[in-house]
Amino acid sequence: MSDPAVWLAVAVLATAVGAEMVSGTASTLHGPLLLAASALQGVVLLAAVTLAGTADGLALVVALVAVALSAANLVGGLVLTDRLLRVFARRRAPVLPHEDA
Repeated sequence: MSDPAVWLAVAVLATAVGAEMVSGTASTLHGPLLLAASALQGVVLLAAVTLAGTADGLALVVALVAVALSAANLVGGLVLTDRLLRVFARRRAPVLPHEDA
């Protein structure tokens, strides 16, 4: 399974399936979906780091690029999840100072 055409086909199919899953998801479930995607991205980052530790030559360069892109995607996903959770967070009533008269 080292044929580049096979890897390209897998990437195209994975992209199509992912796009279909996200477009079919209700807007109220995008937060949990984004959080789950960030968790999976952490696994991808771990795999990329592991592969970078055993690679050499061109494979090392590709693995390091994968580590950088995976880390950026993970951080971005967590920032967006935090922002989305803040939108739906319950607002607390402000504490008013008491006047002692």
